[in-house]
Parts: sequence; structure tokens; C-alpha cells
Amino acid sequence: MKKYIFTILFLLSVVNIKAQSNEERPKLVIGIVVDQMRYDYLTRFWDQYGEGGFKRIVNDGFNFKNNHFNYVPTYTGPGHASVFSGTTPAGHGIISNSWFDKFEGQYVYCASDDSVTPVGTKSNAGKMSPHRMLTTSFADENRLFTQLKGKTIGIALKDRGAILPAGHTANAAYWFHGSDEARWITSSFYMTELPQWVQDFNNSGKAKEYLKVWNPIKDIKSYSQSGIDENTFEGGFAGQDKAVFPYDLKNLAKGNGNYELIKATPFGNDLTAEFAKAAILGEQLGKDNITDVLTLSFSSTDYVGHNFGVNSKEIEDTYIRLDMALADFLSFLDENVGKGEYTLFLTADHGGVDVPGYLKSNKIPAGYYNEAVLRDSLYPFVEKNLGKDLIKNISNGQIFFDYDKMSESKVELVEAQNKIAHFLLQQDNIYKVFTREQMQNTEFTEGIASKIQNGFNQKRSGDVIYLLDPGYIVYSETGSTHGSGYSYDTHVPLLFFGKGIKKGSSTELSEIPDIAPTISALLGIEFPNGTTGHPLKALLD
Repeated sequence: MKKYIFTILFLLSVVNIKAQSNEERPKLVIGIVVDQMRYDYLTRFWDQYGEGGFKRIVNDGFNFKNNHFNYVPTYTGPGHASVFSGTTPAGHGIISNSWFDKFEGQYVYCASDDSVTPVGTKSNAGKMSPHRMLTTSFADENRLFTQLKGKTIGIALKDRGAILPAGHTANAAYWFHGSDEARWITSSFYMTELPQWVQDFNNSGKAKEYLKVWNPIKDIKSYSQSGIDENTFEGGFAGQDKAVFPYDLKNLAKGNGNYELIKATPFGNDLTAEFAKAAILGEQLGKDNITDVLTLSFSSTDYVGHNFGVNSKEIEDTYIRLDMALADFLSFLDENVGKGEYTLFLTADHGGVDVPGYLKSNKIPAGYYNEAVLRDSLYPFVEKNLGKDLIKNISNGQIFFDYDKMSESKVELVEAQNKIAHFLLQQDNIYKVFTREQMQNTEFTEGIASKIQNGFNQKRSGDVIYLLDPGYIVYSETGSTHGSGYSYDTHVPLLFFGKGIKKGSSTELSEIPDIAPTISALLGIEFPNGTTGHPLKALLD
């Protein structure tokens, strides 16, 4: 009898534990990536932000102030994959936005997939999938944990910003095709036709409404945390002589990709937020106790940064407007998912460098690197000292050998790597050089060498990798870019907010691959299968 009673009590306790566990999980996890958001955008524009957006997340959530990417290169594709997979390009295989595939003998795009068909458009912009990403995301693991009952939806203006975070098992990923269509689209990887709610959104004409005048949303005189509006460091738009406010987007559209122009303004972020709200309602996300996942990337910040630079009035206005969009989105979540029923994190896929021309004007070492000059000197050196046609490709700061030619020439691979590395180190503005031999046979634990190694995928990366001096970029002489392992590209926000998140902050080092295992631990699910990061104890313990 006692044994029977004990068994009943044990079973009841197990049921109670399970019920408590379900209750403790958020109904919805929202992973937000702000494209090209430096950490100092959080602090620099703080006084311009309202109480309901960035400030609410920081004040009521947890702020990791010393959060960095621990690999090179810091690009959009690798960034989104790393945030959600818990590993680096060495593991997930997304080594750049596009890279030279030594097996196919051609450039490949991180999300391109000729085996799928476009959905919602006839354009090849719809021929995308996550098939090049080698590992799972935490969204995949949540799907597996919930027996595919928990939904995953990925949303971004950029295809790679929607596809890679959502993983391989996502119910859908949607990205924006501007051109002359202004539609949210997807591919047959996910479905055969757009859901009715997406069709309704596309047919509403909401996207087209954003071709309007872009003026500062506040008095431009209050934009004291950015440079003067008219300067020589900004690109601007075709059809307008100066990169200064206002921008009449309707009149400028024809010469700037038609509806593609929306992406390059803060209105692209507004459009993304509106579509995300429609997705939550249309897919009924967060409406039961089975956790759903929404991956959400705000891409317009990157387009604006590339065009106008990190010190522009345009970038300050874009972040003020994004703060307003976040405040509105959080209020929407409170009302439609429930205050305290969702968990959100916000980070970035990379930072951005100040325009080198601007840095030079302030006596800071910086400049532009011409890779054509490098090729003109490297090819003759290789032909003279090693053999003819031994280099197959130079891209993304990497040199790829032609292995067939190498075999014919009888040149030892390690010898070739070392000779080229020594040659490169003699060139102006090349800071560091590493070889495949070093990457494969030496374990680097700190510094830039460790970042290179974390970004080095044995099958996909090149044979010699070189880095430029701080402040030097391969880019136009206006606007900002990214990709390095320096702090301006690696230091990005990491904020957690909502259910299960305590208030606080930390200046201890955190790294991008720590995000996915932290969310996995919070949900009590398996970590993504390539995880190299660690749960953030300051948040969870």
C-alpha cells in the first residue's frame, strides 16, 4: 500500500514539474538582429531615445556591455548564422556573404539554391534556402524539442537575414523583393504558395507608401551626436547632387532601384516591423504554451551605414526611428502575446568602421586598400618563384590555390603558403598573414589569430589569409563598411529582455556564439548541434 501511494505521489510530482516547466517557458522567443549596429549607437544616441524602445530593453532587461564577435570575417551572412547557431564559420560553414567554392570552381552566395523555385515572385530573388549552413540553429532545436509543434518564422529585408537564423526546419522565412514589385517573398524550400495573410499584406500597398520624403524626425539641430549634414564622406542617392536632407524618395526611386530604395532608408525598418506584426497575428505566434520562435533582422541600418557612414545625420535619424519602431513593437507584443509571456534578445551581425577619409581628417591612421595592386604584384612573384597559374582565386582576404596546377608543378603546398605569406607581409598596409598550415595545426586561443581560426572552415576557406591594418578597408571613399576583427566591427550590443530575464548588466566578455546556448538553456532544449559557445552565467545563474 505504501509503495502504491509513493508511486502515485511520484507521478503527481513529475506531472507538476512538467507543468511548471511549461509555464516557465516563454510563449514566444524573438531574436532581433540590427544589421551593422555598433555598441556605441546604444550609448551615443541614448538621450535621443524614448522610454519604450532601447531604454526599456536595457532598463528592464540585461545588458552585456562587452559583447564581441570572436571570428573574422564580420559580415552579414556569417553574423546571422553565428548568432543563432552558437558557433562560428569554422563550424556552420557560412564563411562570408559570398565566397569562392573551390569544388564548384565559382563564387557561391550563402543562401542561393538553384534547386528551389521562387514563391511570391518570378524573380531569381526567390531561389534561396539555408542548405549551405551546416549546423542547426536554436530555432531548429526548439522545433525538434516540441515535435515540430512550436513554429519558427524568419523575417528580414535581406534574404540571408531571414533564412539563416530560422534554420532548416522553419515553417517559413520571408524577405523583401523591391525592384518593381515591392513584395515579401519566399521559396519552395518552405512552401508552394504564400499564406493568405502574406498575400493580403503584399496587396495592401503598404510597402509602396514608404516611397515618400525622408526628413529628420526630430529637429536636426538636436542631432548633436553625429557630424555635419553636408560633408565629403557620404555617398547619397543617384539623382540628388548632395547627400543632405530632405530625400524625396518617390522622385529618386527610378534611378535607385525603384522599391529597392526603401531598404536604404529607415522606412525599411518600419516596413519590417509592420510585417513582423502581421506574421505574429497571421501565424498565431505565442498563442499557446508551446514556444514559438520569431527571428527578426532590421537591415536598413546596414544600407544607411554603407551609404552615409557611421557618423552621419542619416544614421542618427535611422536609429531614432528604429527606437520608435521597437517601442511600438514591444507594445504590440505586450498586447498580443502578453506582457511577461515572451523573451527577446537584441544584438547585431557586425559593427562598422568610421569612414577612413573622416578618420584621416582627424589624424587617425586609416585609408583604402587596392586589391588590384596586390594582384599585379603577387601574380608575377608567384610565377617567378613557384610556378605559373598556381593561384585560382583571391577574394575575401584569402588566396586559393589551384591544386591541379600545384600537383603538376611539384611545389609543396606548405612551401607555397609560406613564400606567399612572407611576400604579403612585405606589402604596405597588410597587418597579419596566416596560412592553412597554421590554421590546421596550431590551436590559437587569443588575439586576432584566434579570430581568424574561428572563421576558418577547412573545406571552404582559402590557403593564405591576410588582414589589413586597422582603419584600412577595400571600399569606396564614401560610406562605411565592415568585415575586420577590430573592435569597431566586433563590439556590438547584446540585450536580453522579458520572461526569465533578470535585470542587470555585465562588463565581462561575452561572445556571439554564447547567445544560442543561452536561449537553449533558458528553454531547456538541446543546444544547436555545432555549438561552441557557452550559456551566459551572469544572466542565467
